[in-house]
Amino acid sequence: MPPPEADVGPPTVGRPWRRTRFAPSLAESYRTIVVEGGWWRKAIAFAGPGYLVAVGYMDPGNWATDLAGGSQFGYTLLSVILISNLLAVLLQALAARLGIATGRDLAQACRDQYAPATGFILWIFAELAIAACDLAEVIGSAIALNLLFHIPLPIGVLITAADVLLVLYLQHHGFRRLEILVITLIATIALAFLFELLVSRPDLHGVLGGFVPTPQVVTNPAMLYIAISILGATVMPHNLYLHSSVVQTRRYEETAGGRREAMRYAVLDSTVALTFALFINAAILVVAAATFHRSGHVEVAEIQDAYKLLTPLLGVTGASAIFALALLASGQNSTLTGTLAGQIVMEGFLDIRLRPWIRRLITRGIAIVPAATVAILYGASGTAKLIILSQVVLSLQLSFAVVPLVQFTSDRAKMGAFVNPGWLRWLSWGVAGLIAALNGWLLVLIARGAV
Repeated sequence: MPPPEADVGPPTVGRPWRRTRFAPSLAESYRTIVVEGGWWRKAIAFAGPGYLVAVGYMDPGNWATDLAGGSQFGYTLLSVILISNLLAVLLQALAARLGIATGRDLAQACRDQYAPATGFILWIFAELAIAACDLAEVIGSAIALNLLFHIPLPIGVLITAADVLLVLYLQHHGFRRLEILVITLIATIALAFLFELLVSRPDLHGVLGGFVPTPQVVTNPAMLYIAISILGATVMPHNLYLHSSVVQTRRYEETAGGRREAMRYAVLDSTVALTFALFINAAILVVAAATFHRSGHVEVAEIQDAYKLLTPLLGVTGASAIFALALLASGQNSTLTGTLAGQIVMEGFLDIRLRPWIRRLITRGIAIVPAATVAILYGASGTAKLIILSQVVLSLQLSFAVVPLVQFTSDRAKMGAFVNPGWLRWLSWGVAGLIAALNGWLLVLIARGAV
């Protein structure tokens, strides 16, 4: 059966989109979850997409950057995690607004707006971002399997890559089941780090002080490099494409009032989910600072080293095993959502319509080959530097998703009555400029050999 077609959304004034009808991405899940009842039932019905997005904010890439930041600089970079999370709340809200108001995900919007050559370049950048993200996710899962079950890293990569089969199974039995699995794994990670926080006994005064920004983050090249990698690990390009699509799995009323209500619930969902992500990210850095930095182990960035040192340094049996279990849950969760993002990006930019299992195998292959190559060539050694580098690559790709997102949601001809109000427009462009400026300064430091 051919995929359903979607209308453009609200009436536009001025220059409209180039297409008036198109097939939605994730067509097999499009508008399959009914939204009805009172406030509480609607909020529950909308809960889910935000957690799929939040997974990317607590993946193994975050673990590597947070471990490095906490062990080297103590609690100082907690301010970067907080600011990155606030940026994420804003940008994910814009992605949800775009998807609900226009019926397009970000990839489809780029394809409709830009010339084919520009769209192709943006697709390449999006695929590079997904590959960089997958590098961290797959290697993180493979490390967890190695630590828990002594499975060799290359085999662990292949096991992790098989998540595509689980995605196919769960989507075939309803998108809600996929969301429930993701939320369950997030809860597992949160409980694990709540335990780690309790046994590591961090300095509360130091933690609170760490949330206060300091100029040292920008003036210290080594700290800036980790800070940029934290930004890249937190605000991920592929999550903007993912969120603008998965909000359309809800069957809300396609009226001005229905869309406005859907936006409120979608933003509530993502904000609550990203608050959980903030807790987990901050907890990883706090545990690293309280355990490694405080004991003088300032060079702990390898996940394997953290695993080996946690139980001896904390003196608590099982601390290392719980750490590895949370890592496995994080990696598996992230590869599930990464597979969906890959499908959305390919369908949106290239308008390729294939059977779902073929699409996912192709998008999975594009992302998994670099990760498998790294695992085979480098093994377990040096993975932290590679993962942190992958997060820097993600940060450098971020502007290529953020600028179009802000452009579209600030354009009345595209969004109609749902265009960003003036204050949100200025704030959004300010965030886009900040991200571009930080990445530009990092490139200058790299060119100078300072990092």
